[in-house]
Amino acid sequence: MMKNIFISLFLLIAVQLLNAQKQLTTPSYLQKGDTIVILAPAGILKPSRKAVILQAKKLAESWGLKITLGNNMFNNGNHFAGTDNERCQDFQDALDNPNIKAIWAARGGYGSVRILDKLDFTTFKKHPKWIIGYSDITAFHNHIHNLGVETLHAMMATSLEEKPNEIIETISSFKSALFGENLSYSISSSKYNRTVSTNKINGQLIGGNLAILTSMLGSESQLNTAGKILFIEEIGEYKYSIDRMLQSLKRAGYFTKVNAVIVGNMSLIKKNSTKWGSSIEQLILDAIPEDIPVFFNFPAGHEADNRALIFGRKVQLTVDNSSKKYSVVFVN
Repeated sequence: MMKNIFISLFLLIAVQLLNAQKQLTTPSYLQKGDTIVILAPAGILKPSRKAVILQAKKLAESWGLKITLGNNMFNNGNHFAGTDNERCQDFQDALDNPNIKAIWAARGGYGSVRILDKLDFTTFKKHPKWIIGYSDITAFHNHIHNLGVETLHAMMATSLEEKPNEIIETISSFKSALFGENLSYSISSSKYNRTVSTNKINGQLIGGNLAILTSMLGSESQLNTAGKILFIEEIGEYKYSIDRMLQSLKRAGYFTKVNAVIVGNMSLIKKNSTKWGSSIEQLILDAIPEDIPVFFNFPAGHEADNRALIFGRKVQLTVDNSSKKYSVVFVN
């Protein structure tokens, strides 16, 4: 009996490790003439933001793409862009439409998780397409990663509200990722970076918004981080809240076999009456085991400079001590 239990456990672990390293499906890169849809799966789009959506439409059209808008995206569902069913319908229609080659989130906010389990990904798995966004869209990134398909952590339509001179790289990297051009970054190192003996680290890139990553725990959308590189970013939280989320991920095994952690923007951290007592960087280092490399200052998240990342794609992370930089290269 005990022997059978051990065999079953071994097979389960072996399957999990195999899935952790499985190469994901890459949706077809976009070509001129392809159609993408802009829709709002989460937070409400107030009437004042229609102008920026049209601006995003114009931008994509300048690249030779055709743009459609979700039928319900400007609906008012209190906190949300329409009811759960309306937002779900827009997303489902886009998943099932063979003419739609990418789904571009208008904004995040909150609400993606409310429609996640209502969606049928049957057609999507047969004919995958790019899912694009960040922040609350992390819910889709996580879930679709477990379906075996790459996704694009990148700017959303409302990102164009930022100052034009501050989003040049944001737009450029987004376009490069969409059209299948080489994607690589050279980032100035932080004094807080924690490196190990090797200067090269490989693994699939996964992750997203810290709060959403934590909210996925215990569900079928929870990530397996074994052998991978985890990216995290956050906005508008207290330090104790960030620590609580990191401790939750730690207890769930996120840092047990992860190859490295890349930290993006930690924006607009709230001040609590009781001081935390250390920097946000030190807080993160204290929460992640000492044998795990950690790299800071990656320009992705809730800042104007929000570089595109392909989740599920293998990357090579290289440390160059002479130039005091680290590079992240996506391996096609």
